[in-house]
Amino acid sequence: MSFIKNYILLCLLLLLPGIASADELNQANTAWVLTSTALVLFMTLPGLSLFYAGLVRSKNVLSVLMQCFAITCIVSILWLAGVYSFIFADGGDLQQFIGGAAKVFMPDLGTDTLTGDIPESVFFMFQMTFAIITPALIVGGFAERMKFSAMLWFTTLWLIVVYMPVCHWIWGGGWLADMGVMDFAGGIVIHVNAGVAALVTALVLGNRKGFPTTPMPPHNMPMVVTGAGMLWVGWFGFNAGSALTADGSAGMAMLVTHIGAAAGSLTWMFIEWIKFGKPSVLGIVTGMVAGLGTITPASGFVGPAGALVIGVTAGVVCFYATQYVKRVLKIDDSLDVFPVHGVGGITGSLLTGVFAASSLGGLGLAEGVSIMDQVGVQALAIGVTIIWSAGFSYLILKLIDTMIGIRVSVDEEVEGLDIVLHEETGYHNL
Repeated sequence: MSFIKNYILLCLLLLLPGIASADELNQANTAWVLTSTALVLFMTLPGLSLFYAGLVRSKNVLSVLMQCFAITCIVSILWLAGVYSFIFADGGDLQQFIGGAAKVFMPDLGTDTLTGDIPESVFFMFQMTFAIITPALIVGGFAERMKFSAMLWFTTLWLIVVYMPVCHWIWGGGWLADMGVMDFAGGIVIHVNAGVAALVTALVLGNRKGFPTTPMPPHNMPMVVTGAGMLWVGWFGFNAGSALTADGSAGMAMLVTHIGAAAGSLTWMFIEWIKFGKPSVLGIVTGMVAGLGTITPASGFVGPAGALVIGVTAGVVCFYATQYVKRVLKIDDSLDVFPVHGVGGITGSLLTGVFAASSLGGLGLAEGVSIMDQVGVQALAIGVTIIWSAGFSYLILKLIDTMIGIRVSVDEEVEGLDIVLHEETGYHNL
């Protein structure tokens, strides 16, 4: 009788839809990560592309769109050719520092190859979209003055020399991951990394002709707002998709992402309103991006209240960072990549160590780890990333400048990169 009961119980358990081992395909998780992958690519094409293109002058609108499109293509090929492998494949004795070559060109990839409980092809694509948007963010630091050929070389070398090792250290099982760094969706890997590189690029290239005395307002604010809205929507795939599961973890990440964006947006708007007398459209969308970038590392670890504090902090800190870089230091980070993404990533990564604590409404720190311990690990990872990104970005730029030059001539800059580099114009009636 007991045998029959056990048999019936086993049959019932097998019929339950939610029970599956880690090496079995989970269709719900797969569907969600597929959707998230499309959302993250949507952030770059067309979201970031339109956002950046609207911010530059009309004579350079196509050059920015071209750069984002070309970066998408070249990173995709490099990802297949080895970047993915050296981040996520087993590195053996060098695992602490870099992955291995087993997945170069993905020779063993099949339709039934899994990473966890989703197809590895889906995980490969999802992580690829993160690798695409990171160098695309840097475009905002050198917009309107870098040669297209130099941009291609910079993207190629930077992805391999800077992004690949930093990503492995944190997400690929490297030494920072072993130390317990918390970076759910790329506050350090993406935003700090790209923000620092953008600042270095702006310094090496020098300011645009006329900066800071000549006004250089966005040429198309409706385009900027359209791109910003796409970024907001796409960011749900960026953060909630990083859970790699269709469950409460993804739901919480989506919720705190939205709260962080809204809080950052309103905070920036009210600061401008108080300081300058009127709230600007550019301010409210820039605050949104600051809120999103700052909540990104914390999105899988904090609760809604923590997200609110992080978003408000992002609006304040990134606003004043932007003012300081442009008006005090007079550095022409054309589209404010460092003060928004870099400073936002630093701020959010540090605050992750605070608001992840269960006592502050977060999902909890590792057993035996205090807030100060975690903040210390976060600060170490931030510091290492800043040094690595700044140092090698500078060396790469100097190498390219020696080989082919990195900046267009003054006359070419005045004429505009659209016609000079691509023999096309964005607006034929101008």
